[in-house]
Amino acid sequence: MSGKDWIRLVVLSILWGGSFFFVEVALEGLPVLTLVWARVAMGAVLLAGTLALTGTAFPRGRAVWGALLGMGVLNNALPFTLFVLAQGQISGSLAAILNATTPLWGVMLAHLLTPEKITRNKAVGLAAGFAGVVVMMGGVALGDLWASLACLAAAFCYGLAGVWGRRFKALGVAPLATAFGQVACSSAVLLPIWLAVDQPWAMTAPSLRVIAATLALAALSTALAYLIYFRLLASAGPTNLLLVTFLVPVSAALLGVAFLGESVTAQQVAGFALIASGLAAIDGRILGWIKA
Repeated sequence: MSGKDWIRLVVLSILWGGSFFFVEVALEGLPVLTLVWARVAMGAVLLAGTLALTGTAFPRGRAVWGALLGMGVLNNALPFTLFVLAQGQISGSLAAILNATTPLWGVMLAHLLTPEKITRNKAVGLAAGFAGVVVMMGGVALGDLWASLACLAAAFCYGLAGVWGRRFKALGVAPLATAFGQVACSSAVLLPIWLAVDQPWAMTAPSLRVIAATLALAALSTALAYLIYFRLLASAGPTNLLLVTFLVPVSAALLGVAFLGESVTAQQVAGFALIASGLAAIDGRILGWIKA
């Protein structure tokens, strides 16, 4: 990767790691669905403006929008909601570490649903990664256990979205249009549920701190992050992009410790070390360097 790609990778990890920080702050004054819907709705508006400014075509066609609907549910509506629910119980640092299991689920689902099969290195990586999950979840309180399982379910959704999203290349949809379409669909799906559950007309106005965190979540961790993600995908490729998975938990933990007074336990560090070693085995790059 070039120097610019490394900078983009670090910035992306901070933006995605920051999403766990922004969620914790926003939850001080907003209910779950309000926060999730605001994130995807504002993200859709910002990405629509980006499409218009860059002259990129908006998604068109029933088949395209059907695929985008599936992507919006799997990649936004479900995982965003599950993570926000979980962060009402556990720290953003732990949620980010569990989010790092996304590639593990992706490998398993690709094996089951596509011609891409699990190799020996990937099998070793899966074993190490899920051992890390067991280490982190051992002995946790019941509430924390359910929240951790919600994070794993969200990561599973991301893995499934990765398989689902392979169809967009064949459909001829530009990556930026895919990003807009999925958040637009997820905001449409969540709108009636949000209105029925949270009844926003009866809510009290949140504080400026909460509003700022919500705006940052939508503008930085959603819209801007997608722009950087797809530029990095084009310049560095999907294999190099996997490296961001190692960095997001670190960014989330540092922000939580610095600004929210959170602490990272030895159990979480040990679990993440196993997950990271599993991701490294799946990636295969470090093993290649050692052999060289």
